[in-house]
Amino acid sequence: MKTISVHGAPSEYILQEGILNELESKLLVRGFKKTLIVHGEKSWQAAKPFWPVFTEIEFIDYTYHGECSLTEIDAVAKLITEHGVDSVIGVGGGKVLDLVKSACHVTHIPYVLIPTLASNCAPWTPISVIYDDTGTFTRFDLYPENASLVLIEPQLLLQAPIDMTIAGIADTLAKWYEADVQMANIKDKPAALELSHYTAKLCKDVLLQHAEGAINAAKSGNLNYEFIKVAETIIMFGGIVGGFGDHYGRVAGAHSIHNGLTALEETHQALHGEKVAYGILVQLVLENKRQEIEQILPFYQKLGFPTTLKDLGVTNVTEESISLVAKKAVIPGESIHVLPGEMTSEIVTQAMLELENQVFVK
Repeated sequence: MKTISVHGAPSEYILQEGILNELESKLLVRGFKKTLIVHGEKSWQAAKPFWPVFTEIEFIDYTYHGECSLTEIDAVAKLITEHGVDSVIGVGGGKVLDLVKSACHVTHIPYVLIPTLASNCAPWTPISVIYDDTGTFTRFDLYPENASLVLIEPQLLLQAPIDMTIAGIADTLAKWYEADVQMANIKDKPAALELSHYTAKLCKDVLLQHAEGAINAAKSGNLNYEFIKVAETIIMFGGIVGGFGDHYGRVAGAHSIHNGLTALEETHQALHGEKVAYGILVQLVLENKRQEIEQILPFYQKLGFPTTLKDLGVTNVTEESISLVAKKAVIPGESIHVLPGEMTSEIVTQAMLELENQVFVK
């Protein structure tokens, strides 16, 4: 068995209404005096109504340009160095938070994360997904340091675009399928893997039970237990699966398919979680778990998850376009190779063709 390195949690995590009012005191107790706030345009507009007035902390802010790319990482790192800040606050969705993690790793300074979306486990994990400037996946990086502080205002997450929350549910559902295929046959699991595998199952169980109620809460704008439960499942449970499971609890076939889909420009408008949802189905075909597909399809249909490439925006689906996805999904080093058996572009192409023909829809 490979060595397991545990990256358990942020140093401090709080989900509470009004928690951003305590942000400055949380920064001061850490000895921070000058900080850089990194955000997107939409995320900053969303956060402003909840944002406190700083009276002692000096700050500058930077609006990123949409991708966690090497260009953006260099730009943020340069700001950190030029302005002599002692910390960075990331405010936004996964790409903003990943950008902050990358830039702070390069410059060796601590960071604080304030998510504006419940769309993935980025606030919890010391991992960044790196894209090029056009939005094509490049790689993902794992860092030795986690966030110094994660603060979550649930009302801020509640008002996020509903499709982002739905995409987060899909991305977190994948935690079970991608962890289970790697851990199910490991005998005498170390404690970290036991916790990871158990939490991965919780991800699936909680989402199947509470996702619809959480979406209804988001639609009505009324915060409820189910919304908070689902938000913390996406952020915390999702992060624990990889944080304790290490490489056994992170990505497998579904995320490789996501990465492969970035080869088709038409899918760039689709959300990360939407592409992962499609990837789950491809992985299950590759695992020959067609009965599982039949069992989760009603959940897919209820939440509007994609089941075909057309659902992801590909207007002209051809074997050639499918082959492009499959070839990128199986390049050496891709996580699809943790699945049992040999994973070739031809095998993945056939699995995707089976999905396109909707063999499983009754």
